[in-house]
Amino acid sequence: MKDGILSAIGHTPLVSLRRIFKETSFRLYAKLEGCNPGGSVKDRAALSILRRAIEAGEINRDTVVIESSSGNMGIGLAQACAYFGLRFICVVDPKATSQNIDIMRAYGAEVDLVTIPDARSGEFLQARIQRVQTLARSISNSFWPNQYGNLYNPIAHHQTMREIATELEGKVDLLICATSTCGTLRGCAEYLKRNRLKSRIIAVDAIGSVIFGGQQGKRLIPGHGAAVRPPLCQSELADDIVYVSDLECIVGCRTLVQKEGILAGGSSGAAVMAVSKYMDRIPAGANCVMIFPDRGERYLNTIYSDAWVVEHFGSVPALLEDVTPTWLSKRLGAD
Repeated sequence: MKDGILSAIGHTPLVSLRRIFKETSFRLYAKLEGCNPGGSVKDRAALSILRRAIEAGEINRDTVVIESSSGNMGIGLAQACAYFGLRFICVVDPKATSQNIDIMRAYGAEVDLVTIPDARSGEFLQARIQRVQTLARSISNSFWPNQYGNLYNPIAHHQTMREIATELEGKVDLLICATSTCGTLRGCAEYLKRNRLKSRIIAVDAIGSVIFGGQQGKRLIPGHGAAVRPPLCQSELADDIVYVSDLECIVGCRTLVQKEGILAGGSSGAAVMAVSKYMDRIPAGANCVMIFPDRGERYLNTIYSDAWVVEHFGSVPALLEDVTPTWLSKRLGAD
């Protein structure tokens, strides 16, 4: 029996995927982080950061928690703050979906919307962080979790990787990990290194993201890539990087739900597409693990909405096997 909802965080299922790619010579697994009670991998980081701050005396019952989030971290913090009885303000921007905002408010969070992007970068992330810092200065006894730089974000994912390694008896040949704050990537990499497990880590980044030095560009899917290189990022932790576009995320997600019955978020679709691009380099007999950060219900009005996809991309096939290189290159060129 679990003692309270936060004790249900972690120990998410690791499932074998046999239908999405045909006739592969390697074994493919997915770590379903959407099975956390708040619906995403960010539950781990939210609890890790808040628990440490409470133990260190940085948070008391009158503290106001203030964070910037595109959705999942905000929901994870809203859930934890509701449990601990803490006031929580989440700073969001217009890319945050109405579902995510409604979920945060259902937990009792206050939502602060930033409508003007940062003047220098033209992006909302820096504007959100500046708003958090302004609020923190104006509200006494406030706490900024700073998911972008707080080491208790990656520390939470030592457990994520421990769960995977335990189930596969230490044989994790490839780990496919989407990136945003880089907390999951760094935490898993640290665990592998400290336990001397010979695993290759493939970081999945968005086309238009600057995390690994890419050129900044327009991105539509929240939580896939970043407009600012997060302080937690250490490029040497990844053995290779695969770039995936918004359109490819959509194709990956729709293929995943049709082939495997898994309704997952944009970063999960990105991981699927990364495997499709990297497949020729995966050794026969290898154990390849993808981390699926969240569930797909939060993307029903975007990734899984035909109207939204047609509006932004013209058209999109339902399955990966329907995508020809010519079709995809034409659509990417039109973005």
